[in-house]
Amino acid sequence: MSNKSAAEIIREACGDSPPRLGLILGSGLGALADSVENAKHIPYADLPGFPRPTVQGHEGQLVLGHLGGVSVAIMQGRAHYYEAGKADAMKAPIRSLQAAGCQSLLLTNAAGSLLRGAGPGSLMLITDHINFAGASPLIGDTAPTKFVDLVDAYDPGYRAQLIEAARQQGVTLNEGVYMWFSGPNFETPAEIRAAKILGADAVGMSTVPEVILARQMGLKIAALSIITNYGAGLDNKPLSHAQTMEKAALGAQDLKKLLIAFLEGQPHE
Repeated sequence: MSNKSAAEIIREACGDSPPRLGLILGSGLGALADSVENAKHIPYADLPGFPRPTVQGHEGQLVLGHLGGVSVAIMQGRAHYYEAGKADAMKAPIRSLQAAGCQSLLLTNAAGSLLRGAGPGSLMLITDHINFAGASPLIGDTAPTKFVDLVDAYDPGYRAQLIEAARQQGVTLNEGVYMWFSGPNFETPAEIRAAKILGADAVGMSTVPEVILARQMGLKIAALSIITNYGAGLDNKPLSHAQTMEKAALGAQDLKKLLIAFLEGQPHE
């Protein structure tokens, strides 16, 4: 049994091209990693501290290689707060990506829309978030860096580049505020009405803890939602994880085009 850290295993697998950007794929988006050039796959089980996903649509492996000319480390699947009640479940993976060389983190998720013009299959660029769950991955952290500034956590420069990449690719990219609910149950219609009043444009069960952790570690962050449904009470369709998986596939092609165009615009090694 190896005593190597996850970061060491990742660096060795990458050879002379360590990953510069980490990408976390949400429910039903794992196929995006199929476009990675010279891909190497490492099961999470072989990476100390990485989660064992329990949710359908989260493969549970790290894919290393190049996408859009950039050396990337792609997490096919994440751990969620609702799986074990641990807001810091993604601390070890994000810390490992940073230690392996990543300077940036791009997150994707499946989300419910509160915007009438942004229906299932559409994309939303996250501009800010509301931590409605109230949990923090930094609770219990003893370092002074636990007092994290979250102003512009979603990097304005990256947001501008993603908007321009969407324009160039002819991809419609909505923008809005993401509200984090703990899950795993979907929200009630009353909670969705409250979310709209508080300024949310989409709701979901992930991403916010990772953003807080990545911000503490000094990583540049961008995040995108694939809209898989309208929030509870906004239409008459019952909410289910099967619907999430089906509609995530609808937006995956646009997301792939957008991400590759964004990466092609980054400085290359």
